[in-house]
Amino acid sequence: MTTIQRRRVVITGMGTVNPCGLTVAETWGNLLAGRSGIGLISKFDTAEFTCKIAGQVKGFQPDLYIDKKDQKKMDIFIQYAMAAAMEAMNDSGLAELELSKAEREVFGVAIGSGIGGLSTIFEESNGYRGPRRTSPFFIPSLIINLAGGFVSIKYGLQGPNSAVATACATGTHAIGDAARQIMFGYADRMIAGGSDSVINPLGVGGFAAMRALSTRNDSPTEASRPFDKGRDGFVMGEGAGIVVMEEYEMAKARGAKIYAEVAGYGMSGDAHHITSPSEDGDGPMRVMNAAIKDAGIAPEQIGYVNTHGTSTPAGDRIECTALNRVFGAYAKKLKVSSTKSMTGHLLGAAGGLETIVSALVARDGKIPPTINVVDQDPDCDLDVTANAAGTFDGEYTLNNNFGFGGTNGCLVLRKL
Repeated sequence: MTTIQRRRVVITGMGTVNPCGLTVAETWGNLLAGRSGIGLISKFDTAEFTCKIAGQVKGFQPDLYIDKKDQKKMDIFIQYAMAAAMEAMNDSGLAELELSKAEREVFGVAIGSGIGGLSTIFEESNGYRGPRRTSPFFIPSLIINLAGGFVSIKYGLQGPNSAVATACATGTHAIGDAARQIMFGYADRMIAGGSDSVINPLGVGGFAAMRALSTRNDSPTEASRPFDKGRDGFVMGEGAGIVVMEEYEMAKARGAKIYAEVAGYGMSGDAHHITSPSEDGDGPMRVMNAAIKDAGIAPEQIGYVNTHGTSTPAGDRIECTALNRVFGAYAKKLKVSSTKSMTGHLLGAAGGLETIVSALVARDGKIPPTINVVDQDPDCDLDVTANAAGTFDGEYTLNNNFGFGGTNGCLVLRKL
């Protein structure tokens, strides 16, 4: 049996659009300062809705990234993906290089979405005027794989091209899957991450009908409160988080800026319930163990965990149970936080943004806080970096994301 040599993979570029910023730098500054991006919904009239709050992207100008004629072909989630991918490509230095056809053939894209173009579906169906009046761009503007499709067309990338759709684990799975394309030689470079935007009557109404959303409408910035006893549901967010990854030796040879190494990746399934994890945290525990094993390290070498931490009563408690099972006595020394306390839950984009956060924690040695922890739940008995930024002096960070249907993803990043 032939042994395949596993190559090292590093992150060399990052881009984001989210409720806390339109760039990585703006986002990072706001997260470290504990500034919430959550407010009252302004995209539609919420008079009849029990939930009136969300983490909306503010000040986004698609003209800065996309020609007007092309904007008509893209749902807003695709526009966010384009903006984040362009920032990541510029950040990596690859956008300015003249890549050969051979280089473009091993440069791929893996951008996913949890839901895709729900805003376009809502708008088109709400104003439906018959088959002869349906836009020819209706389908291309909403299907999930067209986020990566448009990015690949812009840069002429002809390597592996895929789109993950695993609910709230999407971004993490997209990055992990893309990293493996590089690790095992199917690609040399990949653009990967997630994008979602479903803050519309259908999206908010659907999640509200499940009683999944916070209804703390009188104090939006305090509504997302992971690990706090007063949490009453998640706050919907929107945006995109995209990274550029490269084979390590290739990145080093061209003098690329390296944020972190993708050291380990894990996946697991709960096989339990369509929306809820099992009380014993078995699926989240197994996915963390898988990622740590893939990285070839001991659990005690992890210094920080960016938790899934959605602010749901059951979800936060079960994730903490899983963390205690994975890390044992060391769990009490571990630093964790949930940046969803400030951004809200970006659904399929969460893993992309939170991988960026985990890489920046490793690079800068600073940990963004979990805000709104007023009365910490005793069932969430960890150091959750409550209300003020912390410090990190380790080598490895870990990012968790768990999705409906019991689909789980975990990445381990290494400081270089």
